Amino acid sequence: MEGLTSAVLHLQLIVQVFTRFVQVGRVVLINHGPDAGKIAVIVDIIDHGRALVDGPTTDAARQVVSFKRCSLTDIVVKVPRAAGTAAVKRSLEAQDLAGKWAATPFAKKLAVRKLRQNLTDFDRFKLMIAKKQKRQIVGKEFAKLRKEALKSKKI
Repeated sequence: MEGLTSAVLHLQLIVQVFTRFVQVGRVVLINHGPDAGKIAVIVDIIDHGRALVDGPTTDAARQVVSFKRCSLTDIVVKVPRAAGTAAVKRSLEAQDLAGKWAATPFAKKLAVRKLRQNLTDFDRFKLMIAKKQKRQIVGKEFAKLRKEALKSKKI
């Protein structure tokens, strides 16, 4: 009986691992094509490899996108299946998709990446100097704490 219980728990753990399912209302980030970098919402699923997406608030065109050319996000919004662009826009604005997206770690990572791409040579130089100064300050404090710990024989 005990082995049966552990097997059931094991199966439950396997089932709960994957959470980003392809579904109507799932927000996707388009990775390739003219709308690359824009977010859109799955409006309808065409087959196992493609979906109809629409992004009226981010100027992403209503189009058929392959799942290989987009990334599923954790955000799901309530949108009726095969809804028109106007209905999708109203729904996204009511549910504050832009705010939800901006709060995700993925969006923050993309913003930092874009910021770093736009740095000039002088900006990169200033960043290097700031990192060196930070490293010196942290190193001095660490050395001081280590010395105190060695004196009190904690290490």
